[in-house]
Amino acid sequence: MPATPVPASNLATRSPDPDHVEALHRIVIQSLDDDQAVDTISIPLAGKSSIADYMVIASGRSTRQVASMAAKLAEKVKREIGRSARIEGLPTADWVLIDAGDVIVHLFRPEVRTFYNLERMWSFGDAPAAPAEGSSAAPAQESPAAPATDHAAASAQDAPAPGNA
Repeated sequence: MPATPVPASNLATRSPDPDHVEALHRIVIQSLDDDQAVDTISIPLAGKSSIADYMVIASGRSTRQVASMAAKLAEKVKREIGRSARIEGLPTADWVLIDAGDVIVHLFRPEVRTFYNLERMWSFGDAPAAPAEGSSAAPAQESPAAPATDHAAASAQDAPAPGNA
C-alpha cells in the first residue's frame, strides 16, 4: 500500500522560536525515555550545521522496539507540536531516521549503531559497543542496511569485493 502524501504545510520545518525548539527536544527525549531507549545522546548542532538544532541518537534492543519507538515519537510530535515528522527506514527498522525539523532523531539496533558510529562523525565520542552475548550481530565486514538512498545503494554496488582491490 503506497504511503499517503503529507501536505507540505504539515511537514516538519525549522522554527525560529528557541522555546519551540527546546520544547520539541524535550518531547523527543521524554518519548525515548518512556519507550526505554538505550544509550540516548543528544548532540547540539546549533552553530555547527543548518540541518537542525539537535541530533538525538538512541538504540532499541530489537527491530520491533526501534520501529515502535519511531512510530510513537512521530505520533507524539504530530499530537503535541502539530507537525508531521518525516520517517525513513521504518520497514526494516535497523536504522530509522525521524526528521522533526529542529530535531533529527536516529534510532538504531545496537550493532548497526556501532557500525555507523554517528557519534564519532559529529565529534561526540564513540558509539556504545554492541552487546556481545546472545546478539545476532552481523559480521564486521558486512554493512547493515542504512535508510534507503540512491547514494548508499550506488556506493555499495561500486565497492570492490574484499581481496579484489
